[in-house]
Amino acid sequence: MNIREELEKAVGVMENLQLNDLEIDSLSVKAIMINEVVPSDPSQDFYGQPDADYLKTTILLFQKAGFQVSTIQDILQMGIYITNAVKTPKSEYTIEKSSIESSLPYLEKELALFPNVKVIMLMGDVAKKAFNIITKKATKKNAVPAVSTYKLRNSEVYYGNIRVMPSYIMTGGNILIEKSKFKMASEDIAVMVSTIK
Repeated sequence: MNIREELEKAVGVMENLQLNDLEIDSLSVKAIMINEVVPSDPSQDFYGQPDADYLKTTILLFQKAGFQVSTIQDILQMGIYITNAVKTPKSEYTIEKSSIESSLPYLEKELALFPNVKVIMLMGDVAKKAFNIITKKATKKNAVPAVSTYKLRNSEVYYGNIRVMPSYIMTGGNILIEKSKFKMASEDIAVMVSTIK
């Protein structure tokens, strides 16, 4: 199936929307990593050009976690799909709540496309917030407690049968500067992979 076609068919087309134009076997996906927001240049996203900015840090995180990956296809073959919570580029430094809310129907439908998911990783606070809004609709409570990510890392959080793992943002130059967050995010990736094996 094609992700973008499925989402546009289900939710509609919106201006400035960036959806993954990707053919994928939905049954092969065992884990989903949700990044915060799409880049202003779509070619720099995970499924853009081979040396896309978003992919550079992601590949480094997987390599630090001990996995020999060099392309997005390597990650997909591990059963891991990566997407963004906010499907429109941010216009300011912070991401407005309205941007999160307008992307939610797409993210919610996107998550529902993968019936065999065992783990959802929330890479950053925006991903955590978006996921909580979706789950609160269904269960009337947040799936992820409103606690600092580092405090949640050693506890197991579940939404139904799916393990939910809050972690740190996986894109941008800051992740490479903040060595402790880079280390923790790579450790979280290792746990995710061991959970889906």
